Amino acid sequence: MKKMYFVCLLMLTALEAVAQDNQWPSFLERDQRPDGVLYLPAPPDTLSAEFVGDIAWHQWGRRQRTGERAEQARREASMGLPSMLRFLSEPVGMELSEEKTPEVAYLVSRVITDGSGATSKAKRHYNRKRPFLFFGDGTLIPEEEATHHTPSYPSSHAAAGWALALVMAELVPDRQEQILKWGFEYGQSRIIAGYHYHSDVEAARLAASAVVARLHADEAFQKQMKKAKKEILCKQSGKAERRE
Repeated sequence: MKKMYFVCLLMLTALEAVAQDNQWPSFLERDQRPDGVLYLPAPPDTLSAEFVGDIAWHQWGRRQRTGERAEQARREASMGLPSMLRFLSEPVGMELSEEKTPEVAYLVSRVITDGSGATSKAKRHYNRKRPFLFFGDGTLIPEEEATHHTPSYPSSHAAAGWALALVMAELVPDRQEQILKWGFEYGQSRIIAGYHYHSDVEAARLAASAVVARLHADEAFQKQMKKAKKEILCKQSGKAERRE
């Protein structure tokens, strides 16, 4: 078990190195992202009232593992670009893809990396065991358990989802509620799947908000937001003309 953990930790470190080499696209360098160790609270102690809340949320998540909500949580285990564009298409109100909306796809690909990367330092520092390992009760997606012995707090999935929701809500303000609802539920899916505690997801949303604030000070991000906004407005005007 310890050997598997260290293998997974090495994989996580290697993936971060890949991102640093820009094979995983990003706007920010690793040292430009806010350091969660310095501003996020520590995960709840197992003897605390907050951890009792985490247990209650874990039990809630297990009760959701049936029907469409369970299938949604299973689908949303993916954090790849095609999946994220597909997930966002419904709340945004238009089909998003690398082929049909390349400027939006370029933006999304980088926000995924910066959003998820905003959790990396805190993950390594707190090294929290995932709930399915702590409780020994399995997950909704058992085939992924062997590769998820990495730290739990904060959730990189939830951070990426919430960062994307904030950015897309800014780009498409008339759909902001639908987009933010998706971003919230994307994080909740990690609780339902059994891979994260509620406090992991809550901290991830703070980390995502922090990194999006930092992104707005980045010139490349600002330029890409303008390109993506123009592309979205063009698509929206085309839909309006077809309706007329």
